[in-house]
Amino acid sequence: MAAVATLPDVTPGPAATARPGQRRAWRGIVLVIAAIYFVVPMAVSFWFTVYSEGQGFSLAAYGRILSAPGFLPSLLLSLALAACTIVAVLLLTLPAMLAVRLGAPRLRPVLELISTLPLVVPPITYVVGISTALREGVDALAATPFWATLIAIQDERFPFVLVLAYVMLTLPFAYRSLDAGLRAIDVRTLVEAARNLGASWPYVLFRVIIPNIRSSIASASFLTLALVLGEYTIAALLGYETFPVWIVTISGNDGQLSVALSIISLLLIWLLLLTLSGAGRKRR
Repeated sequence: MAAVATLPDVTPGPAATARPGQRRAWRGIVLVIAAIYFVVPMAVSFWFTVYSEGQGFSLAAYGRILSAPGFLPSLLLSLALAACTIVAVLLLTLPAMLAVRLGAPRLRPVLELISTLPLVVPPITYVVGISTALREGVDALAATPFWATLIAIQDERFPFVLVLAYVMLTLPFAYRSLDAGLRAIDVRTLVEAARNLGASWPYVLFRVIIPNIRSSIASASFLTLALVLGEYTIAALLGYETFPVWIVTISGNDGQLSVALSIISLLLIWLLLLTLSGAGRKRR
């Protein structure tokens, strides 16, 4: 009489069935803690802007924003710097990453190392190096045609030297965002197929590669925008009045106005990031 093999009982026990519920509970706890961490300071700051012992509850601080002296020029300057920084960092990183992936894959670790260097070096070091180079460069290049270029990039109306500094600061974030997008597609196959069909390199870049990593490009752009709109150290030490520098400057005269501006700028950045996140999920 043949023996009948019996399979072990694989019915999930109480511990296994409780794991999904426990995970959801822990996620809820983490979200609540994160919400408290972010919302409580924002609520306290908002209450500071709308309440004073002498006047009580008032939204006058938000009404004074548009009429505040220096608000519009500093904001437009920061937005222009952000736009130029976005263009510069994309033109610098995207072609280099494509060239490494297609022609020299062994150089990818070197490119990654270079892109992470700004995270290691403090921003104050950049300021010291830039200010020293500008100060000594004016004397060293006085008899050369580059002297006019060195003076032009320090123009107060549009200090292009800040764009160069911001490109270095945003390089790690832009590189990681673009690298994630390029890893999600088969770059070599797309490029070879387009080139075999007679497409030029500009066509391959703008009509084949960029549409497939559009969300990564948007992510890098918004991260760059957020960094430029919040960067204070470099602009202040180099003597330029960008939007963050103007907020700190005006805080000595009108504390409620400066905090109100900080809240609005932070909410705008959050809104941009949430819009990007929603667009990415919808695209997937």
